Amino acid sequence: MKSFIQKCLVQKVHGLIAKHQPIIIGVTGSVGKTSTRDAIAALLSSTHDVAPNIKNYNNEFGLPLTILGKVSPGRSVFGWLSLLLSSPKRLHQVYVLEYAIDHPGDMDHLCEIVMPTVAVMTRISPVHAEFFRSIEELAEEKAKLIACVPEDGLVVLNADDPRVIGLSGHAQAPHVTYGFSSSADVHVVDYGVWTRDDFSFKPGELFSKMSFGIVQNEGRLDMEIKNVLGRNVAGSMAAAVAVARHLGVSDADVFASIPKVVFEPGRLNPIAGIKGSLILDGSYNAAPASMQAALETLAEFHPAQNARRIAVLGHMAELGAYTGEEHRQIGFKAAEVGVDVLVVVGEVADGIRHGAIEAGMSESTVEFFSDPVSAGHWLDAHVHTGDIVLVKGSQSARMEKVVKDLMAEPLRAPDLLVRQESYWLET
Repeated sequence: MKSFIQKCLVQKVHGLIAKHQPIIIGVTGSVGKTSTRDAIAALLSSTHDVAPNIKNYNNEFGLPLTILGKVSPGRSVFGWLSLLLSSPKRLHQVYVLEYAIDHPGDMDHLCEIVMPTVAVMTRISPVHAEFFRSIEELAEEKAKLIACVPEDGLVVLNADDPRVIGLSGHAQAPHVTYGFSSSADVHVVDYGVWTRDDFSFKPGELFSKMSFGIVQNEGRLDMEIKNVLGRNVAGSMAAAVAVARHLGVSDADVFASIPKVVFEPGRLNPIAGIKGSLILDGSYNAAPASMQAALETLAEFHPAQNARRIAVLGHMAELGAYTGEEHRQIGFKAAEVGVDVLVVVGEVADGIRHGAIEAGMSESTVEFFSDPVSAGHWLDAHVHTGDIVLVKGSQSARMEKVVKDLMAEPLRAPDLLVRQESYWLET
């Protein structure tokens, strides 16, 4: 039944795309896909009819459902039949889609479903490497997306990742690069973060401001984004500018669209915590590169008086043979950036604890808990006013449970946190 439904979905989508010819923008990579998707959609929204994002639909079912503008009926056979018999009221002018893979051959299937006219590749990391023989094989699978972009399209590559730049030969379309590297065609300059350094954080306050410029050719766009954190976000905005300019969006329209940029929950969002603490909520997912970046963001905060930088880290899933070493490296990074208290959650993540102690952190500043609920209860009692608490881990680590335990307004969890649907809350 599953394969029959998928086949019917694909046929339906192929017919609609052939008839309406929408612009398809595909985003792949290991880190920052969703943030880049959101940034592109926002910067195009002033001048193009952009389809709204539907959850995190990025696989063989999610891509056609996004085109159809439908939410999955789950296990309801009647729901699927109703969906297949219905027709969307209209197709949008632009679709910005994530292309996510887990196994060799996955990208072939996704490109057969929806062929992009523009493709963006973010950074490559060992996440989802479990079923690949090497990270190089994983990168080659992802590169199939840029290979299927037609000659009159555009490929946008992350210049900060040599592995991504090395894949440029797969593209038959023209390509541009983006990132912090001065050699990038669209590059970030003058990146800076302002953070509150007083003693207490309260709901509704301005917690941080990120400012940076984006330079392409001789032009420069200066941006300021409030209550959004991380160099990855600035990189996502640079990729979005490259796509927007390719589609003819003026700098004035790009600038006007900046306030529309809204990133999904769990992507390092600042949330007011108990006792006047601040939570950096990275609970959506984790990969080695995004873990490193999150710890660097935590280091940008300078807590007042006796407040501390606390990192609460769950495991990174689907790393295969890289699991032990990548967790150990995150422990090294926590020690390097000066984390005051490290809380490690889950047996798979225990390598983080060992790595941190090996790198010089005192055992008295490192705590280990087998599950996120236990970690949250301990933090309840030990978080102080003014503490900055980074919470991050893979989806299966369920680190949103820690965030919910620590947030000042737990009744807002359905709006602010990931995985708050009933089927998640019951597990």
